[in-house]
Amino acid sequence: MAPVGQDNLTAVLYKINDLRLEQRPIPIPKDDEVLLEMGCVGICGSDVHYLVNGRIGEFIVNEPMICGHEASGIVAEVGKNVKNLKRGDKVAIEPGVPCRRCEFCKEGNYHLCRDIIFCATPPVHGNLTRYYTHAADFCYKLPENVSLEEGALLEPLSVGVHACRKAGVTLGSNVLITGAGTIGLVTLLAAKALGASKVLLTDINEKRLKTAKEFGADFTLLVNNSDKPTQQAKTIREMLGAYPDRTIDCSGFESSVQLAVEATKPGGVVVLVGMGSPEVKVPTFQALVKELHIRGSFRYANDYPIALALVASKKADVKKLITHRYKIEETLQAFETAKTGEAIKVMIHVHKNAKNM
Repeated sequence: MAPVGQDNLTAVLYKINDLRLEQRPIPIPKDDEVLLEMGCVGICGSDVHYLVNGRIGEFIVNEPMICGHEASGIVAEVGKNVKNLKRGDKVAIEPGVPCRRCEFCKEGNYHLCRDIIFCATPPVHGNLTRYYTHAADFCYKLPENVSLEEGALLEPLSVGVHACRKAGVTLGSNVLITGAGTIGLVTLLAAKALGASKVLLTDINEKRLKTAKEFGADFTLLVNNSDKPTQQAKTIREMLGAYPDRTIDCSGFESSVQLAVEATKPGGVVVLVGMGSPEVKVPTFQALVKELHIRGSFRYANDYPIALALVASKKADVKKLITHRYKIEETLQAFETAKTGEAIKVMIHVHKNAKNM
């Protein structure tokens, strides 16, 4: 039985700049689901984008939507068919649940499923709420040495892991990461954990680059969008002592994509992660004559177990991403902090003991 008569405070986005805290009914898990007492929920850039703009591309907030998708929780109840979890288990929540039947799911590319249900992507509700139900097979049990905060951070880390796997980052790789925001930083953590020899990050913000050094970047380069990519590429090669053979763009800006093509070693790989303008100019002649492999990287698939292993083994210290912590009752203030752009990761504690669990 689900908890009855208990507090289920929930963060609901009604429209642009209209985020409210309100009580919602506690859901009842289906046969293959678990009811979770939520632990931690991180604020993602997409959450802020929906708040400020009311949409991301074709996904529009037309109806009230519960926010949140970077999350962890504690199993409160299990559906009758659930075998992999029990009450009291701490879990990380992979927020996208696919159909499991289409060609993409059967190929292992379930993140490309056309019918995927992804938390806090209109019209699907998210999990910034005290109680939430989720498919049990997309909940990952956390070992004792992984906290609920770290469990919530497996979501952004999985984006970085997926990008690095798409790029083929391995032992000895020389990696260029364009963009030192949150996704750039988790990609840095993943690249280092997967064995990259040297990693260089670029950004237009010196403060972000300083943070990247603290996170383990071997080199950083402050760039100006007015600078020529050819000159920037030459500087990058001089700093690394070689061409980067793997480049991952985490900004989405046209200038960064152009730099990626210009700087990457002939025959190397360029992976596009950052979502910028729908269309950018790419130097296709350079890509052609250098025989570059240009790949897209969208969310993640089969990457949560790897991300969890990196955190559990202390190869990826994700907790240092957290710059601000709030209680769920302070959600409106937390989003105001996230809107400033000064925070790396704002973490909302739904469970009062989440930090220590």
